[in-house]
Amino acid sequence: MLTVTEHANRRVRVLSAAAHPTATWVTQAAKNLIMDLEDAGGRARFLIRDRDGKFPALFDAVLKDAGIDVVLSGVRMPGMNSIMERWVQACRRELLDAP
Repeated sequence: MLTVTEHANRRVRVLSAAAHPTATWVTQAAKNLIMDLEDAGGRARFLIRDRDGKFPALFDAVLKDAGIDVVLSGVRMPGMNSIMERWVQACRRELLDAP
């Protein structure tokens, strides 16, 4: 599942979900996010993402072309993106009954 959090209002946007995400799928999701933001009249300045290998250089380039700076989260620093970390934990507890 690929999600984006708007930190100003803590709104979580679920962009898409796939059993086996690929670099192409993630890049298309970034393009869809940009179109959604344009349709809603929103503006994003930064996107914090982890260092997962499924994010290709094209993913960052698509966002950069839209004027969004990509910030990589620090290694073993869940506090850097704490809102999303709490949301994922809540989903696991409430939806999956997992600890």
